[in-house]
Amino acid sequence: MDQLSAKTIEIVKSTAPAIKANSEKITSRMYERMFGKYPDAKPLFKNAPKNQPQILARAIVAYAENIENLGALDAALERIAARHVEISILPEHYSWVAESLLGAVKDVLGDAVTDEVNKAWTEAYWYLANVLIEKEKKLY
Repeated sequence: MDQLSAKTIEIVKSTAPAIKANSEKITSRMYERMFGKYPDAKPLFKNAPKNQPQILARAIVAYAENIENLGALDAALERIAARHVEISILPEHYSWVAESLLGAVKDVLGDAVTDEVNKAWTEAYWYLANVLIEKEKKLY
């Protein structure tokens, strides 16, 4: 996928305020879901800061708010990729996060997450995941 569709960008931007207002609930729920379904993920976060859900929440909001200008996130993405390499995040781990995060968004926002919204956020997630995976490959 070379770029995000215009429809995805529009939907992500329109849902960014709801995501922002509930971001810490979403990320806390994401970690609950992920560690419950994928116990092998837990050791990857053994040295994570206590405020890891807040850190991820801020990153998701920044992505949603800058989805049309990802260049604004270059420095942050470099730091994230370096941290992922440091803790041995691998490409296959991204599917765990996708399922857990998108499920958490639905859990927290409920009926506001229509099929169209879910599809847009799924596309946006995998776009960013692939950017990070490529950066991490270079670092590994």
